[in-house]
Amino acid sequence: MDFQKTVAKNIKEIRERKKITLDAAAKLTGVSRSMLAQIEKGDVNPTISVLWKIANGYKTSFTSLVDTHDSNHLLIKADEVTPLVEDEGRYINRLAFMFREDTQFETCMIEIKPDGFLQAQPHMGGTEEYLTVFAGEVEVIAGSESFHISAGDSLRFKADVAHSYRNVGSDTVNMHMIIHYTDK
Repeated sequence: MDFQKTVAKNIKEIRERKKITLDAAAKLTGVSRSMLAQIEKGDVNPTISVLWKIANGYKTSFTSLVDTHDSNHLLIKADEVTPLVEDEGRYINRLAFMFREDTQFETCMIEIKPDGFLQAQPHMGGTEEYLTVFAGEVEVIAGSESFHISAGDSLRFKADVAHSYRNVGSDTVNMHMIIHYTDK
């Protein structure tokens, strides 16, 4: 199944399982009813920002919207991962391990090209992000705090506030992200 069809199927199943109408979903997510309908039909490929709005509105993990795996043992080959691309190709998110109820986290591999930027919406209450930078320099702004992270550095921050990532160096940033959800 291709990525767009997977997203369409998952979003519709989650909405129906939660017994939410499209009109109510639009109010919860801030995404128009017509856009949600197009996404559920597989007619459009939503951006990362739109997927986050849906995940937050449905109070579910980001990866539950894009998950294609059901096995307890999983080898993820880099060339089999469909990247999520923002900022005209300068911000690339490759989802690795999808959210599971028993672990409460998901992981991503992030690549940010020079001048790349992503503004992220606040995640569900209590959510934290754990970043480790392997190459390059990134500025992370979380709420009113700013952090400069270089290769070899790691950062944990509360991600239930607006936050952003900006490549502030001349090299491509490569980093690993763990998003941990809590029931709090």
